[in-house]
Parts: sequence; structure tokens; C-alpha cells
Amino acid sequence: MTCKSTILAILALIVPFAVQGQVVKSFEGIDAFFLSTPGFDVDPNGAVGTKQYMEWVNTSYQAYDKTSLAQVWSTPQNGDTPWQNNNMPNCYGAGGGDGIITFDRMASRWVIARRAFSGNNNYYYCVAISTTDDLKSPTLAWHTYQFSLNSVLGANSRGNVYWPDWPKFGTWIDAYYVSFDLQDVNNGYQNIGVVACALDRTNMLIGGTARTMQCFSDPSPIPPNGTLYLKHSLIPADVEGTTAPPAGRHEYFLSIQNPPNDGSTTTSTKLNLWNFHVNWTTPTLSTFGKSQITVSSYEPGCYDVLQVANTFCVTEPSSSSTGNYVDSVGDRLMPRMGYRNFGTYQSFLVSQTVQVGTGTNQQTGIRWYELRGSGNPTLYQSGTVNNGSSLYRFMPSIAQDKVGNAAVGYSVSSSGVHPGIRAAYWSLPSKTAAAEIALQNGIGDEENSSHWGDYTSMTVDPIDGCTFWYVSQYYQVSETGTAIDWDTRIANFKLSTCH
Repeated sequence: MTCKSTILAILALIVPFAVQGQVVKSFEGIDAFFLSTPGFDVDPNGAVGTKQYMEWVNTSYQAYDKTSLAQVWSTPQNGDTPWQNNNMPNCYGAGGGDGIITFDRMASRWVIARRAFSGNNNYYYCVAISTTDDLKSPTLAWHTYQFSLNSVLGANSRGNVYWPDWPKFGTWIDAYYVSFDLQDVNNGYQNIGVVACALDRTNMLIGGTARTMQCFSDPSPIPPNGTLYLKHSLIPADVEGTTAPPAGRHEYFLSIQNPPNDGSTTTSTKLNLWNFHVNWTTPTLSTFGKSQITVSSYEPGCYDVLQVANTFCVTEPSSSSTGNYVDSVGDRLMPRMGYRNFGTYQSFLVSQTVQVGTGTNQQTGIRWYELRGSGNPTLYQSGTVNNGSSLYRFMPSIAQDKVGNAAVGYSVSSSGVHPGIRAAYWSLPSKTAAAEIALQNGIGDEENSSHWGDYTSMTVDPIDGCTFWYVSQYYQVSETGTAIDWDTRIANFKLSTCH
């Protein structure tokens, strides 16, 4: 195992007419080697705060000093730790996963959020909020909460509660918002709907008693015999920077509208926009509604008209001999949906994996969307990151700095390139062409599993408003047999146009 070290390199831009290199600093994150019981699903994500960067992999976390990159804790912390220390047994030793690390920039506090499964038909959503922005502080403590989900998830005709899959978390001025996919455990974990909830951020930040979470579902009511749902995996807006949304601004979620499951249609031209208005004083006045946004036609990454939930097509050098292909998770948008209030306009930014190959070429690329507007946001511009005809780009996460530069991180792989990590950047206001940089070249393949995590995260430093931080996975050696050998890499870079 390669020792943890910092690599500072000038990486050449790989787009035509690039005028300069981009300085990237990267260092090793949590590797499977450091965990006692790592799993195949990595779900690497994290956030940059005022003093540290904090990373999550299923199901552990670690933090690093932003300047020295030194680890905050001698070893990665068990994901159960905040709730176990506060004696909340529904949130530890409970098979929890799908963790999200967030830095609440408006309150300057850390948030860890995850699902917990404490027993048959017994689900919780667990949230921990730090008492300080400094994870090295001797006074660091966590306000912890365990929200029972059973009453809002619904159940199938056999009485089994729907599985709350792929929870995604967003910070807004009036609440923390979370979404869940509803999956039928007795029907191959088929998606049958979604639930979106508002959590009482105001009281949670001070360690007070949280008011009852407010939740909505689609369909409503949740059916006991749900059918295949094609609007799943809602991404809540998450405030970027320290400027809050205007008072009274509603929270928004986005999801793709997958093509109809008719055995032939492969493309869609719609995104689903979900408008959540919470009223903590009179909960009956809270609302949750859906509209649609028309976008350029897209085919979800690795889309299979005969198995629409199967998104395995990303090629590795070993695929020709192993028959193993990596999951692009192309049937959904990817977190985060970053929101920035620039004063003169408000911007939402999100990305997804789409097909860019033609004919039998299943090559994937990155589609991104910027929405703007003071009411229900509308599509302002979009684009696709792609270069060449062989490299697969997938599993993106996007953000923008304080001057409107966008950066999207993603994984890459092909029959001649081991899975690695890259990013692209461009100016949203100037609508410049995307420039691509390498963050970590792949060394090995994932030969014994198709699961390439489920999501990653790109965030921006809340102090300078310019430095992008991204985390994802790669392999230093090929993973074969029953071995679990994944590695993660954390990179940061700043564009010269942001000061």
C-alpha cells in the first residue's frame, strides 16, 4: 500500500488551445486497507470547511487539515461514533450506510447524515451536527438525532416497509432537506416512488428538540403494490457559499425523467423540478409539487431498454477477459445540486452521466445543467463534457466558485485506460469551453464487482470561495477474487480567474 503523501503537480490541459497548466494538489484519502470490514460500495464523498476537509466512505469518516493535510484522527472513525457516544442505539450497530458529509456554510457547522437499519422493518435517518467548525477542537461534540422513518415510507402488500435507498441531503435556510427512493424488498428492490422530508435545522443547530419532520411522497398515498417509478433519485439543492437564499425562498429538488419502459425508447427531454415549501408554524400549509423542465435530448448512461435498472457498461482494460463492466449509475442525476446566490441572480447547478457514443459504442459523458431564476428556476444553459470516442466519463459531481467558474469531477475508464479520476472546468457567465485535467491516473481495475460507489462530491472552500475540492475512488492494484482493495484520492485546485 502506497504511503499517504501529498503530490503537487502541474497537469497539462487536454483540450485544444489550452493556454496554461492547472495546479492540482492531491493526497490519499481513506483506503480499504485502513478499514476492518470494507465493502464493495465505497460511496466516497466529503466537504471542505473553514479549517478541514472531511471524507466519508461506507461506513467510516476521516478529516484532514486543509493546509498541512494531516489527519485529524489517527485512524478513520467508525461511522457509528457520534450516535454511540450519545447513546442513540437506533443509529449505531444498525447496518447504516449511504452516508453524506456536509459543511453547513451558513452556520459554519459540520453535518454527518446517514440511514440506519436497526432491525426488520425498522428504519431511521440519523443526523449529527458539530458544535464547532474545528474538528480538532478539544470541545468538539455532536448534536445527534434519530428520525424514525417507518411512518413515512409506506409498506408493500406483504407488510414489508419499503427500503429507503439512496438518501440525499441538502442545506437550506429554513430546514435540512433529505430525499429517499422507495424500493420494494419483495420485488427485486424495484423503485416504486420517492419521499422528501424537511428536518428542523433551526433547533438541530443548537441541540434543541427537533420538531416533527415534514414529509411528502410521490405517489401519494404510497401504494401497497407499487409499479416501476421513473422519476426517482431526487437531488435537493444545497447552499454553496455563505450567502443564504432570500427569506422565504422555497427549496427545490431535481430528478431526471427516465425514458418510458416500453422496450424501445432510449431518450428523454425532461427533468422533474420539485418545489418544497415548509411551514413550521402551520405544517398543514407546507406544500410539495412537481413540474417539468424541457432540456436537450439525452440517453441515460448505460441505458438498457430491456433492463432499465441495469446501468453496467463502463469498460476497463480487463473487461474483455473478465466480462466485468462498471456501473455508471446513469439512471439518475448525481449530487450535488449546488445553489449560489450571486445577488443579481440565483444559480442551481447539477450533472448526470449520459450516452455519447453512437451505434454500438456505449461510451458515456457528463451532461450538466444550470438553472436560474428567483421563482421556480428554469433552464439557463447546459452542456456535455466529452473528448474523443473511447473514454467513458461517469459518476460526476459539480459545483461553482464565487465568480461562476464551474468544475465537475468524475471517474474515467476505457478498454485501454484503468479507472481514474479527472475534472473539467469552465466559466458559466462567459460560456467558455470545458478544459479537462487529470486528478489521479488509474493503476488497476475492479475485476470482481461492478459497483463503483454510488456518488462522489465536489465542494468549494467557504473561506476563499474559489478552491474546488473533490474526492473519488480508484485502484492502486487490480481487485480480484474476494479481495476488496479500493483507494480514494482527494484533490483540490483553484482557477486563476477567481481571487
